[in-house]
Amino acid sequence: MPQYMISVWHDDTYELDFSTPEAQRSVALVGAFNEELQEAGAWVFAAGLHPASSATVVRSSGGDVSMIDGPYAETKEQMGGFWMIEAVDLDAALAWAGKAAAACESPVELRPAQG
Repeated sequence: MPQYMISVWHDDTYELDFSTPEAQRSVALVGAFNEELQEAGAWVFAAGLHPASSATVVRSSGGDVSMIDGPYAETKEQMGGFWMIEAVDLDAALAWAGKAAAACESPVELRPAQG
């Protein structure tokens, strides 16, 4: 069955304070979506990400490896997390992406996985 990545996007300054009532509400919504994915057999895996400021860019050129702090792309929005799902076709994956956007109350991007 084809796999798709649903990625969640946030402003680059998003906070990870899960103690607030708003964050707890969001955690509950996403948790319910995760359960629905699992019950439907569409769940592959998912993960939230720390802010892009925690990233390290690693490059390799001619056998030399270099590392620098910070995100690779300098944009106003950064990926905050993702789901890998299985769906019978693009229409089914788009339906899951719509539910993901509603659950996390943020835009999501859907992409088919290669292979």
